[in-house]
Amino acid sequence: MGIGSLADIALAQMPVSTSAPSDISVAMLSKQLDLTQEMGADMIKAMEKSVNPAVGGNIDVYA
Repeated sequence: MGIGSLADIALAQMPVSTSAPSDISVAMLSKQLDLTQEMGADMIKAMEKSVNPAVGGNIDVYA
């Protein structure tokens, strides 16, 4: 179960008494956005490293 689904479950459990978002839901959504952006940046870094097919192609098995 991912972090996003946990946030969705937590937001669904919160009572909806007003139409304005509560501080808790805004904070949770902000955290989720930060996490998503961080994971996207990490994915871009990983993809940039995988562009060079020669990296990791040679393994020195002699010590």
